[in-house]
Amino acid sequence: MTVELGWIDVRPASAGPPAIGTLGPEGTSSEQAARLLRTRFPDGPPIVLRTTYEQALEDLKAGTVSHVVVANAYRDIHHFYMADDIALASVFVMDTPLYGIARRADGGPLPDRPRVVTHPSPRPLVDQLLPAPYQLPEVATADSTSQAAQAVAERRYDLALTTEPAATRHGLRFISRLRPIRMVWSVFVRT
Repeated sequence: MTVELGWIDVRPASAGPPAIGTLGPEGTSSEQAARLLRTRFPDGPPIVLRTTYEQALEDLKAGTVSHVVVANAYRDIHHFYMADDIALASVFVMDTPLYGIARRADGGPLPDRPRVVTHPSPRPLVDQLLPAPYQLPEVATADSTSQAAQAVAERRYDLALTTEPAATRHGLRFISRLRPIRMVWSVFVRT
């Protein structure tokens, strides 16, 4: 369940029609945050999902989106804060969709040491959520938890740390308990 906890008013973009860029593909927590931001606009602008936050930033600089939503847990968010051609427009707190460890719904038995993939930012959840008796040899990374779910659906990995929307989209089922992450989200515009 998404819980909106607070907002700093959204600063308008410098020019052009509104469009919101963020990390995709469909099913990411970032997409859910962008959907929540969209409710702050009268006409519900389109959401543009990109493979990386940096691609969304390039869209912002090129003027193809007016706002970019970035999770404050993102390891390279400092690049957004330090850029001199963009500015922080708003900050809000929102619970992410539920996260858990998922596998293919039609898969057979899992190995004792399954191959796990996740986005780097929520990596600590793998240790919290991986059920016994599975052992963790190493964890691979993907550009998003939705891409991690896709990698499991394509049989490149055994398990993904992913969100409930991404697991549903890719036909995965959870083998762990689920939990949200209470997250701060930053919204950037061009200066």
